[in-house]
Amino acid sequence: MGQNLQTGERLRPVDLARGHGLSTQAVRNYEEAGILPAAARTLHGYRTYTSLHAAALRAFLALVPGHGHRTAASIMRAVNEGVDEEAFRLLDESHAQLLEDRRTLQAVETALRDLATTTAPERDAAAGGWAARPAPGGTFIGPLAGRLGIRPATLRKWERAGLVRPRRDPHTGYRVYDEVDVRDARLTHQLRRGGYLLEQIAPLIAQVRAAGGLEPLEAALGDWHRRLSARGRAMLTGAAELEAYLRARG
Repeated sequence: MGQNLQTGERLRPVDLARGHGLSTQAVRNYEEAGILPAAARTLHGYRTYTSLHAAALRAFLALVPGHGHRTAASIMRAVNEGVDEEAFRLLDESHAQLLEDRRTLQAVETALRDLATTTAPERDAAAGGWAARPAPGGTFIGPLAGRLGIRPATLRKWERAGLVRPRRDPHTGYRVYDEVDVRDARLTHQLRRGGYLLEQIAPLIAQVRAAGGLEPLEAALGDWHRRLSARGRAMLTGAAELEAYLRARG
């Protein structure tokens, strides 16, 4: 490892930064964060980098779009520390999350298809009658938050925004989420993962409840399909650059 760092062309921070539109401070920050291997120093204390550092920077920047900054940084730190298995585990987790997002999106689309065939009386009950009558199979806030991978406080925030409308158990006062509430929570969660704001989601949920037209939601989900595809392709690009860096490290 040390020999690799000392051989090849000597590069300055600006040489690494220039090709990626970064500042030299960003390159130094990446080194200090363990994303790049430690740089050698001149007699006067200036950092010198090599083609290995350039490969590390390319790998990190390629990993970010598919895995996010935090995970990409953790992957690079693991590789630079020689813990490749940890890096592979992090990669696997990201791929598993992408697959889960695809499955959730598929479930949402299934829910929309079911909604499209719902009869008018059923829609009326779903839109306004759940708080007035009990429904078997309801779930409480903790289990629902756990299923979605969010905090209960997030569900309460969505409730205040009108995105979910749980009833209250008359005996305990606890929130009870019926089937329609769970559907609305899943739709909200998926759209939030797609980058939509609560104020953008509210009219879409209202459209679903009223069943007056699914076009806005279908367009949003189509956009999220494209985002998932872009993320998957970005993961391929990141994997290629990471493999190149692993080979460069020997």
